[in-house]
Formats: sequence, structure tokens, C-alpha cells
Amino acid sequence: MLVQPDPTFYPSPREAMRGPRERLAYVALLDAGGGGRPDGLATVDLDPDSPGYGTIVHVHDASVPGDEFHHFGWNVCSAALCPYAPHPHVERRYLVVPGLRSSRIYVFDVKDDPRTPKLVKTIEPETVIERTGYSRPHTVHCGTDAIYVSALGDADGDAPGGVFMLDHDTFEPLGRWEVDRGPQRLHYDFWWHLGHDTMLTSEWGTPNMIEAGPDLDLLVNRRYGHRLHVWDLRRRVHLQEIDLGDEHQMALELRPAHDPTKTYGFVNTVINAEDLSASVFTWYLDDGVWRAKKTVTVPAEPAPPDLLPEPLRQFGAVPPLVTDISLTLDDRFLLISAWGTGELLAYDVSDPFHPKKTGSVRLGGIAGRAAHPAVPGRPLNGGPQMVETSRDGRRAYFTNSLYRTWDEVFYPSGISGWMVRADLGEDGSLALDPAFFVDFAADGRRAHQIRLQGGDASSDSYCFP
Repeated sequence: MLVQPDPTFYPSPREAMRGPRERLAYVALLDAGGGGRPDGLATVDLDPDSPGYGTIVHVHDASVPGDEFHHFGWNVCSAALCPYAPHPHVERRYLVVPGLRSSRIYVFDVKDDPRTPKLVKTIEPETVIERTGYSRPHTVHCGTDAIYVSALGDADGDAPGGVFMLDHDTFEPLGRWEVDRGPQRLHYDFWWHLGHDTMLTSEWGTPNMIEAGPDLDLLVNRRYGHRLHVWDLRRRVHLQEIDLGDEHQMALELRPAHDPTKTYGFVNTVINAEDLSASVFTWYLDDGVWRAKKTVTVPAEPAPPDLLPEPLRQFGAVPPLVTDISLTLDDRFLLISAWGTGELLAYDVSDPFHPKKTGSVRLGGIAGRAAHPAVPGRPLNGGPQMVETSRDGRRAYFTNSLYRTWDEVFYPSGISGWMVRADLGEDGSLALDPAFFVDFAADGRRAHQIRLQGGDASSDSYCFP
């Protein structure tokens, strides 16, 4: 029998953009009550020709309450086609879902019935902590040799956080990834330039710094993360630290160029401690040294104090709170989620050092509460938060919940979960799909991370241009 690679694997981002359109999305649902009900994994119909378009077709609840599902990912992806990958014929069939509060990890199988994921394995917190030394798993990426998982802290919720690995086949924790971490202590996201044997990591804070909610003292004293770390991917050793400036608090999502010949990428910082703005930095390799340059600033917006939650009233302004970014597979457009002001922005980043704004849509927002065309009379809470872009770069799906205890501070009246779609034009313009509004109000849980069936703009890495 001829064994062939999974048809959802593509050697290059260019080939991935030609792949079939996504028909389903998998969405993490978070318990808004803080432990009374398990989180869930929802399946949403994305097929515009389906009578169920824009509806929830299935929800699988977790085993126990208190997980706080976060940035889940596939067991394997296009990185398996790299020349040195030891697993070229594995299948993209499992979703690996981390519980950020519980340190529990769930594995769902979507092969036999993609609309109805089946829970096939649960890795208990004790196993994660014993074998890796880390707790609070946050983000899952499929690598060439294993499944990589970021963790925000150690067993006690303190520093250091880092990366650990799961076996591709058994999902058993293999251990801590770092051999020599150098000065790195805080952690958040990670990603790599496979063609250059380089990994980068970013910083938020330890679990003990973030789990109770945002801390104004930590912000004012500039204690949250503001650095990038550069690593030798093969040798697993720290190479370099890039300080973005301690006023730029919370360096979060890493989006490297998809073309493996390029040596640049983008990272967002949530809030400037001096003026409440948010920023995007471009990192790049310059004559053997990795550097970063601020290339986008999203300013705070004035607002009446009576529309603001307590921590913001003294400022009379809404910070944009840029919490996620998404880069299209052709490396042309960067989408930026401003969760505070309720805006999704699009920038042309064909020149990564001089981005140009091309589009914007607004939904929700701390002060704005902008409505969706599908429910024009309903002010929305939350705002564009987790954003995921289709492989062809024409559709962006986004949800409105960040993290339970942080939701409650910035949106004290509560967040009613929703998921929407924006269409990205050839010129970079954005327009909401008026027919696509997934309302999770009846479910009572909040929507967070999205994964698209067959892969999306932030799920795969490529070894060929």
C-alpha cells in the first residue's frame, strides 16, 4: 500500500493558500462562573452553502470544571513535511487542548466525525508537573519532531515559565524543552523560523501575577513582560534577549513570516504604561543580530468616565488592549485585535517596517458597545479578541473573551460570548459578514480560541517557500 502524507499538509504557504475552503471551526468555550461548569469544545458550521451556516453543531464538555481552555492546536501539521522531520506520514486528526488554570490537557480526535470531536485522552496536572516541572499550559504548536506546549510558570505558579514537549503518537509529556534558558524567566508565546533553526519566545507574567486579574501596581512598576528571547532551535539554548522597552507591557503573540526564507515577524504589546496605547513590533535579523522596531501604534481613545470600569476612570480613556494578531499566509496583511476599543484593524505589511492601515471594523468595546448587523439593536460586550484567518487570507473569524478574571475587570457587567466573521478584501479592506453571528448566550459560556478544519494562518509552519 502506498503511504502518502496527510492531504492537509502543504510544503509551502503558497500551496496552502490554494487548499480547499474551511467548512468547520473548533472553538474553546470558557466557563464564565469560575468553576461551576466544565469548559467545552464547540464545533461551528462555516459552510455558506449549509443550512446550518453560522450555527453551533456540537459541544463536547470537559470532564471536570475549572480548566480555562486556552490556545489549543493540532497534533501535527505541515511542519511534518520538512526534510528532517521524522514523522512525514502522521495525520492531522487530534486537537490538543490545554487548561490554563488546571494544568490539565485534553486530546480530541476529529477524524471519524469532524463535526463531533471525541475525547480520547486526558493528561492530568500531576503528570504534566512531574515530567516537565511546569504548570499552566497555554499554547500548543505542532513541530517537526513533537508537539510543543508553552507553560506560564513552575509548579508553584512562579518563574520560570517555558516550553515542554509531548510525544506525537502517545501524547505523553517528554519533558522540558530548554537546555540552557539563560536570563529568560517570564514566558507567554513561542514560535520559530524553521529555515534558520531559531525559536523566539515572548513574555506576559507568571500565573501568580495574572490569575487574580490585572494588577495596576505591576503595570505601573513595569513588572509584566516586555522582552523577546531568541533561541537555537536545534540546541535548545538561549542566544539573545531583545528588550522592547519596559513601558511596553505584556509582549504576547508571535507571528513570524510564513515564508521560511524570511527572517522577520510581528509581536504585539498590550498596553503602554505611559499613554495606554498598544503597539506592534517587527523583529528582524540584522547582520547576525536579532533586533526589534516598533512599527504600529494604536492609541487610546478618550471616553466619558461613567462608561469606563473602575481602573480606567481616572484616565478618561479606553486603552485599545491589543491582545491578538494574525498574519495572512502570503505575509501581506496583519490583523490586529483591539479588545478594549472593540476594533479589528487590518494593515498591509508587505513592507514589514512600514505597515499601512487598510481596513477596520468595530464590534463591542468597553465604551462603544458596537452592534453586529445580525443583531442591530443589541449592544455587544467584549470585543475582537482571538482572531484566526483562513488559509486563503480572505476570511477572519474572531471571538470576544480574553481570560475570565481579566474579562471581569474590563467588562464588569459580564461578557456574553459571540463569534463573527469579517471578509478581507484584496485591498485589505474589512467588512463584517451580516449573516454570520454565532451567539453563545444560550450556552452561557464565553468563546475564546478558534481552530479551522484542515489548518489556518496560525496553525502550521513551512519549510519550503
